[in-house]
This record gives sequence, C-alpha cells and structure tokens, in this order.
Amino acid sequence: MISLIIPPKDQISRVSKMLADEFGTASNIKSRVNRLSVLGAITSVQHRLKLYTKVPPNGLVIYCGTIVTEEGKEKKVNIDFEPFKPINTSLYLCDNKFHTEALTALLADDNKFGFIVMDGNGALFGTLQGNTREVLHKFTVDLPKKHGRGGQSALRFARLRMEKRHNYVRKVAEVAIQLYITIDKPNIAGLILAGSADFKTELSQSDMFDSRLAMRIIKLVDVSYGGENGFNQAIELAAESLANVKFIQEKKLIGRYFDEISQDTGKYCFGVEDTLKALELGAVEILICWENLDIQRYVLKNHANSTSTTVLHLTPEQEKDKSHFTDKESGVEMELVESQPLLEWLANNYKSFGATLEIITDKSQEGSQFVRGFGGIGDEPLDDVDLDDY
Repeated sequence: MISLIIPPKDQISRVSKMLADEFGTASNIKSRVNRLSVLGAITSVQHRLKLYTKVPPNGLVIYCGTIVTEEGKEKKVNIDFEPFKPINTSLYLCDNKFHTEALTALLADDNKFGFIVMDGNGALFGTLQGNTREVLHKFTVDLPKKHGRGGQSALRFARLRMEKRHNYVRKVAEVAIQLYITIDKPNIAGLILAGSADFKTELSQSDMFDSRLAMRIIKLVDVSYGGENGFNQAIELAAESLANVKFIQEKKLIGRYFDEISQDTGKYCFGVEDTLKALELGAVEILICWENLDIQRYVLKNHANSTSTTVLHLTPEQEKDKSHFTDKESGVEMELVESQPLLEWLANNYKSFGATLEIITDKSQEGSQFVRGFGGIGDEPLDDVDLDDY
C-alpha cells in the first residue's frame, strides 16, 4: 500500500522522478508476490500523477494499493484528492497500511493565528494554521535614523523622524484591518506582534490600531530579525502561548454559560431534548457540545403508519433496552431508517438552524463540570429569546 502526500508548490516532475527511482529499487525485491504488488502500485500512482500538470493549491494526496473487503475479497484502490486546506507534509511510504496521520492533523488544527512582524526596515503580515504558515503581505520602509547633527534644525529633524514613525505605524494598522478583518469580524483566533524594536509596543498601544484586533493580541515577542526569518522566530517563541488559546477560550465560553445559570436568567439550556427543542425553534446562538458526547441518534419508521417517523437520542445504556425500538401502542418493532452519532449529526446540520457550534473538552475544570453536571450538551440562546417562554 502506497501513501503519497505532495505539499503545495512542490513539482510533479520531482515526484515522478522519485517514483521512477523507487520502481527501480522495488524491482530487486526477492519475494515475487511482494515485488509484483509494489511495482503495480507504483505504476498506478505514476498513471494517476499524469492527470495533473501541477500540484493543486492545497497539495495532493494519493493512496494506492490492494485492500481486503468485508466479504474477504481483494480489491485494488487508487484514491487521489486535494485536501480541504494546505497540507505542509511531504510523504512517501510503502507499508501494509495507508498512513493518514497528516490528514488527521489537518482536522485537529482549525484555529488560524495572525502575525505582524515589524522593525525599522519594514513589516510582514502572515498567518499560521496548524503547521501551515502563509505570508499575506509585506512592505519595506525607509525611516530616518537618529543623529546628533543639525544645530538649530535638530528639533525639526526629530519632529520629521517622529512623523514618519507615526505614519509607518498607521500604515501597519490600516493593512492589519484589511487582512485580518472580514465582514466586520476578525478572521483569526489570536494575534502575535513581533519585532526587534519598540514598534510592536507602539502599535499595540496606538489609538489607530483597531480595537477588535487589539482584543485578539495574545503576546508581544522580541525577535532578532525582520521579514520571513523574524516570522519563523516569532512562531517558535509564541508556540506555548498559541497552545493555550483554545484552553482559555473554552474556559471563557463555559464560564459565561455558568454565569447565566447562577443568575437564573433563563438564557441557558442543557440536556439533549431541551437543547434540540431550542435548536429547532431557531432560538440558539451558541451550541456547546463535548467532543466525546456518547449519544446515538436513531430515526425509526413505524410499519403501522408508514408516513410517521420517530427520532430517538439514546446513550449506550439506553440502547440495551429494546423497548425503545418498539411501538408502544401496537408492540411491533419499528424499522431502523438511520443511525449516527448525535455529535456528527449536529456538526453536519447546525448551520441550517442559524447556530454556532463550539466543541469543548473536559480537560479544564469548567469543561469537566459541564460534562459531569449537564450531560456534555447545552446552548446559549439569542439575546432576545427567553427559553422559559417555551
């Protein structure tokens, strides 16, 4: 089984040459069965690569090999696709299984962080998402240096220097708004300001810097360089702070939810049935779910009345009770139409109810309390909705 991952901006020609070399090496495999299966898989991958003139913007993933189906039959598969976001991994493996670890990492890292690296020579704007970094924009600047000359004009020179610094900070603030704010909302989870001088501090404290972005500042870091080298150094220095962002956001979210409960405002909901009822009414703003929510959603059809369906949400303990799957009036067992985890169904359908889905862990004290005390599912309704009215 061959697993091939090609990152964006790589060359198809380079990968084709690598596969040709691998074909030559594989010809020396002593076992005839293994040799033929490996050579066949490499040939299939080479044919599939010929369909691409260049690597897609997000990279290319190819899996090729022979698998055993549930019926015990051998089946040859050749899967190629472009990931849903850039994949920053280069991989070629010939093994007894397909390697999907890099794709799993793409699903785990969904937060995007903004970086502004500014020094006396210019500014760079970039983003980091998972292990993919992207430079959005950069520009250079020519600022006058401090000097002791000038005599009577020394104050004028100092004033001109301060004016140019002020204009530079204003330009950085304006570009930050263009890049990091979409439809009046920040498109990043957090912002890192980096630089070798005090420009970053000046920017963070400036009135010209948008307050929506100022609230997203996670850390100010000192770097030795500007430009892309400074961007790489800033990522390393801010790594620990970025890892804590999700944790802090989770604590704030559940803390706000608990505040509504303690004040008994009626603007909260918990438990599967109440939460889903509020969701169907379109009254939910934020839907909060535990990542390991162990509840299955069943859609059942009654044979006596073919038009009616029943939807059940059962825990593993409740699933053992077969009375849930029989019609109470006729005692006839109902037909199973659909079965899937409730969390998966919510992830696929929450947008159609106009809600935002927040998936939390039980690693924080608040998260653990939410899972144990409230069943791991709840919601915050819209501001003008009081759930006590329903």
